[in-house]
Amino acid sequence: MIEREEIIEYIVETYTIYPEYIFEKFPNYCVFRQKRKKKWFGLIMTIPRNKLYGEEEIKIDVINLKINPELNEIVRNKNGYYQAYHMNKKHWITIDLSAVENLDQIAGLIDDSFKLT
Repeated sequence: MIEREEIIEYIVETYTIYPEYIFEKFPNYCVFRQKRKKKWFGLIMTIPRNKLYGEEEIKIDVINLKINPELNEIVRNKNGYYQAYHMNKKHWITIDLSAVENLDQIAGLIDDSFKLT
């Protein structure tokens, strides 16, 4: 399982972009934005697991990433990858961080999301 801190560290080290905590109601949600355009390329949230799949209501960390629409369905066939939670389902995916074994599994998707934004 990957921790949200590993993702934050990767984005800070790779892009010198720091998380923004912009949601007063959800203080641990963090957004990552392009410096120039100010458009989001990532969002880390803690949500009830049953928002993604019908199991008990335990809290899980997820990340939303922008994705090429042509790859969306292919990527979502992986365990822990879903249609975007609270985002455009054609252009975004949600990844359950408890299903990700290491950063290498999603670093490329983070990089793609950054480039697509």
